[in-house]
Amino acid sequence: MRQALELAGRGAGRVSPNPMVGAVLVKSGRTVGTGWHRRFGGPHAEIEALKSAGRAASGATLYVTMEPCCTCGKTGACTDALLAAGVRRVVAATRDPNPAVNGRGLRCLRAAGVTVEVGLLAAEARRLNEAYFCFHRERRPFFTLRVALTLDGMMATRDGESQWITGPAARRRTMALRCASDAVLVGVETVLRDDPRLTCRGVRRVPVLQVVLDSRLRTPPTAQLFREPGPVLVLTSQGDRTRRTRLERAGAEVVGIRKGRNGLLDWPEIAAELHRREIQSVLIEGGARVAASALETGIVVKVMAMHAPKLMGPGRCVTAGMRPRPFGRVLRLRQVRHELLGPDVLTEGYLRERA
Repeated sequence: MRQALELAGRGAGRVSPNPMVGAVLVKSGRTVGTGWHRRFGGPHAEIEALKSAGRAASGATLYVTMEPCCTCGKTGACTDALLAAGVRRVVAATRDPNPAVNGRGLRCLRAAGVTVEVGLLAAEARRLNEAYFCFHRERRPFFTLRVALTLDGMMATRDGESQWITGPAARRRTMALRCASDAVLVGVETVLRDDPRLTCRGVRRVPVLQVVLDSRLRTPPTAQLFREPGPVLVLTSQGDRTRRTRLERAGAEVVGIRKGRNGLLDWPEIAAELHRREIQSVLIEGGARVAASALETGIVVKVMAMHAPKLMGPGRCVTAGMRPRPFGRVLRLRQVRHELLGPDVLTEGYLRERA
């Protein structure tokens, strides 16, 4: 199963809105076939493993990171292919949370006489597809907040300068995070100050959706966002027709979002709009204001904080816009993990229980 999980991870950024899935066929203690879902619309992992195994699949055990599908989508039902190949036993790490499947594939196999087991390395499998599980179980995207900080918690100087707080290794990890996400989200202040390129310059098959929170439609039509291959979605509470038309001519889609009680764009409505577009994973890369509002409203599931060994003094702090909290109610990360990225340290953890 660990081999199947490693194979599944190779599909990161290429298979959404499908899950990443890996499969290994074993017979008489020997691996006879392997496969993974390589791209959306392509063969599923089980089909790839069956092709790899050929006739050796008959009587074999399939280890797969998520239950086989039982519906005829773009590539046909995997359960039918497994039965036709004579697979005798299926060990699945997890059920598929998609309501169109959700145990039906396992029941289909059991009804046909196949031995089925579920739960081997389930936690690892759910973590691999945490955005997919969140999307289908909670009906909302999985929001990850990525911030680069000095040791004293500053995201930028007082005048907004932030390039570069972290080193090359941390920036490469940020690019990998973008490539694995369906959307990258920033605030208009970041666009005005840094004029960033938010797309993934990697192996992703589908361009990343670039989302800008811009309540007053101040995004310049000349921004680099519009020169990148990814689509641009501007979310706003402003109805100015001239500004809207200017951005639409530049290539943006402009969508109205109501303001929340804090006067900023309403995060639950932002989440609903992105869910409607089948966006499963969102990487928040905004500045201090966007980060603080996302944390304050509880929309963030995962935090990835990259700390550089630098001290800045008073500047723009990631929590500056949040309400003061007594120590007993501070936001605490769970399942914390640390990783060295050159001289920088990545701290990764969850603010909520994962789906």
